[in-house]
Amino acid sequence: MKKLVLSIAVVVFATFALNAQVSTSDKSTDAQKKELDKKQMEMEKQQAEANAQANNPNAPVIKFDKLEHDYGTIEQNGNGDCEFKFTNDGKEPLILSNVRSSCGCTIPTWPRQPILPGQSEAIKVHYDTKRVGVISKTITVYSNAKEATVTLKIKGNVRGMATEKMPEKDLNKEGAPVNK
Repeated sequence: MKKLVLSIAVVVFATFALNAQVSTSDKSTDAQKKELDKKQMEMEKQQAEANAQANNPNAPVIKFDKLEHDYGTIEQNGNGDCEFKFTNDGKEPLILSNVRSSCGCTIPTWPRQPILPGQSEAIKVHYDTKRVGVISKTITVYSNAKEATVTLKIKGNVRGMATEKMPEKDLNKEGAPVNK
């Protein structure tokens, strides 16, 4: 029941969001309106499929080992790779239709082939550590599982490279060489 209410809320929200982006100026064309209607119908279709999967007792079940990865503190230009391992605990093949990150600095790579029941795979994530500062990004996984969308998180802190000082020559205060 909760999933049904949530699904309806998502469809209503998507409808309002898409309609809010329509321009009221004379420059809007029928092609733009048709494209908008097409996107809305596609979203409603995906939501209907997700609802159908939620009620399917044999539907795939995606189970992740972890939903969050903490890099801790890493150096600038350091290794920004991590993996989110998952298993299909359902009775039908699991298909990941899309995996999106919240930012272009985070690049997910996922298996394109169906994952059979009982099999495990991994979503590999690369974070661009050229950017200094706090990491707090999300990766959204879209699939045909009972839980159609899963949100993964990465966090941490990228520390800037230390600026190196040039070595200074230690001069004798007297200015003359010392012979012993």
